Amino acid sequence: MPPTSVSFASRPDDLVVARPEGLYCPAGDFYIDPWRAVDRAVITHAHSDHARIGHGHYLAQTDSEGTLRTRLGADINLQTLPYGAAIEHNGVRISLHPAGHVLGSAQVRLEHGGRVWVASGDYKTEPDGTCAPFEPVPCDTFITESTFGLPIYRWPTQAQLSADINDWWRRNADDGRASVLLCYAFGKAQRILHGADPSIGPIVVHGAVEPLNAVYRAAGVALPPTLRASDPEVNPQMLKRALVLAPPSAQGTPWMRRFGSYSDAFASGWMQLRGTRRRRGVDRGFVMSDHADWPGLQKAIAGTGAERVFVTHGSVAVLVRWLTDNGLEAQGFKTEYGDEDVADKAESPHPNLAAEGEGVTTEASSPSDGGQGWGPAA
Repeated sequence: MPPTSVSFASRPDDLVVARPEGLYCPAGDFYIDPWRAVDRAVITHAHSDHARIGHGHYLAQTDSEGTLRTRLGADINLQTLPYGAAIEHNGVRISLHPAGHVLGSAQVRLEHGGRVWVASGDYKTEPDGTCAPFEPVPCDTFITESTFGLPIYRWPTQAQLSADINDWWRRNADDGRASVLLCYAFGKAQRILHGADPSIGPIVVHGAVEPLNAVYRAAGVALPPTLRASDPEVNPQMLKRALVLAPPSAQGTPWMRRFGSYSDAFASGWMQLRGTRRRRGVDRGFVMSDHADWPGLQKAIAGTGAERVFVTHGSVAVLVRWLTDNGLEAQGFKTEYGDEDVADKAESPHPNLAAEGEGVTTEASSPSDGGQGWGPAA
């Protein structure tokens, strides 16, 4: 059979179209997660392939303010909205709805001229206790990611994942060696912490992780106490029972030497694939992703009731074909969004963040509705 076409063919009345800067709403004259600098950007979440420096005005969900200011700078011109609240901008009604990806992640609902579109950003359908759980939003047209859009990708439950990590940590602690778990500093690290059993031993984190832990704690997410590796009370004896969370960029660096003889592991959705752990050069792999797996993608799309679906970044052709085989109008949307296996997603794009992520030097704060607002409440 011929390959499924994934080119984007827009219609004159489409609410979202592709432009070199990113996904653009012509009726509202704004962008969603643009990858080039624009005047107005609606941001679905603070991962660096979706939230870039340089936009004139930002609109994002309330809980993402801390992560956006930590990663992009405290002085960005940011307006925030609670989940479900709506504003009107140039006649387009905009509201943000839980995506279940990371703290503050949101789907963007657009309503104009009797049409409803939803741009999902990145999302995950299983609740994990660290962010508002995904909610399907009814719409005519749905823009979905497909990072793990293949039938092979099926995640363990959050409870099973936490149990497996704790068991690995406990065995290492009983053997007198640190457990170094490589994971992305924003999202995965906090999920691991939320499910960690602190009775096993101390928890030590890389400097890129702790500022984001502070944001999660401020938002009311329960995380156990953590120490930075550089804290004076962290000593070689303590480290023999420690769980250490560090971004993948720390692997093979001098920072790792302080842990002596340790067992290491990597947490990623790509660990579902045979051979990934070996290529990563770690002792253990944990299958863990903040993106929807194959059943999650199917469930999310069906939950919207959309008859038209655009698919972005990942296994686009496979998901498009599955959707068309199931009677939906589907095609691809070419974007510059990445995936969770790109080296740390730059972890923080802010220029003032130190090499080991010891914190942003800028301390100033800006009001949530800085500069010109996006529009009146709808």
